[in-house]
Amino acid sequence: MRVLVAEDEALIRMDLAEMLAEAGYDVVAQVRDGRSAIEQARTLRPDLVVMDVKMPGLDGISAAETIGQEGIAPVVMLTAFSDKDLVDRAGDAGVMGYVLKPFTIDDLRPALAIAWSRWSERRALTAEVADLSDRLETRKRLDKAKGVLMKQLSLDEPAAFRWIQKAAMDRRLGMREVADAVIAGAQPSPGRTAE
Repeated sequence: MRVLVAEDEALIRMDLAEMLAEAGYDVVAQVRDGRSAIEQARTLRPDLVVMDVKMPGLDGISAAETIGQEGIAPVVMLTAFSDKDLVDRAGDAGVMGYVLKPFTIDDLRPALAIAWSRWSERRALTAEVADLSDRLETRKRLDKAKGVLMKQLSLDEPAAFRWIQKAAMDRRLGMREVADAVIAGAQPSPGRTAE
């Protein structure tokens, strides 16, 4: 897995990058602040981002929120702080893992694996919701187009559906495109039905 490391303390950043590399991760970049983390994440599209909470300029949680909102990669936060407000803020920002300093690779590895798993599940759910929304919208348009055809051509519902289906096949279009054309007022071709 390709990992971006963001940590403002140079020694910790180098140790972390070395630890990850020895564990088999490909550290694609090391940065010292939140803005650089966002820029490098956008450019390099890593699989994971490991980021400190407190950094100069833009803090890690704000950077993690941007990286998550843009759908770039899951973020695992590193911090010496475990207060509830910070944890809540990280959760609200979409952080996928939280590891307290000092840590070992045995602390980090499960957090990275869980973050990747949660991220993958979230992406799959997002894609499924988008697909369902698209299918629902198509269904609504088909129903509306069938209603137009039923009224204009005095067809029953199955015949109106067959008309749309045949028009789509004949014109090599999707049924949604034909439905949109019917709704937009395109006149049906002569030859009333597709029976």
